Amino acid sequence: MARSVAAKKSVKPAKSLHKPSYVLDEQVGFILRQVWQRHSSIFSRDIGTNLTPTQWAALSKLVETGPCSQNQLGRLTSMDVATIKGVIDRLTARGLTETSQDPEDGRRLLVSLTRAGQQLSEKLAPNAIAITRETLAPLDAKERELLMALLNKLR
Repeated sequence: MARSVAAKKSVKPAKSLHKPSYVLDEQVGFILRQVWQRHSSIFSRDIGTNLTPTQWAALSKLVETGPCSQNQLGRLTSMDVATIKGVIDRLTARGLTETSQDPEDGRRLLVSLTRAGQQLSEKLAPNAIAITRETLAPLDAKERELLMALLNKLR
């Protein structure tokens, strides 16, 4: 029994005589997904409350912009209509956002932070900054600046 386990551990994938045309570890999407997984893990561990990255994006964007339509908030946070609706529904159920009729267009609802949402956003902002700092920690200052410039160029 021990011999078969040892034999299994020593089995290595067969090496090809030529390099394949597509190597997963060299693909930008695969690398970005791995980086995102690392960042998500740091975010989940350090945000300090049970908020998802999309919920945090909505809260922090509302701090920046003030009240806006759900549609506009979705565009500002790069979320589709269904995603932003679900995010706002969950934040509203938690008492962090609320909707009200737009005084300039009665057909449109505005999303805004409640006092609790504003307070939570202010409390968690230092955590969010620390999360970004830890995500970028393997890079020196010039590399961080270059990475952010390159990522912004790819948007």
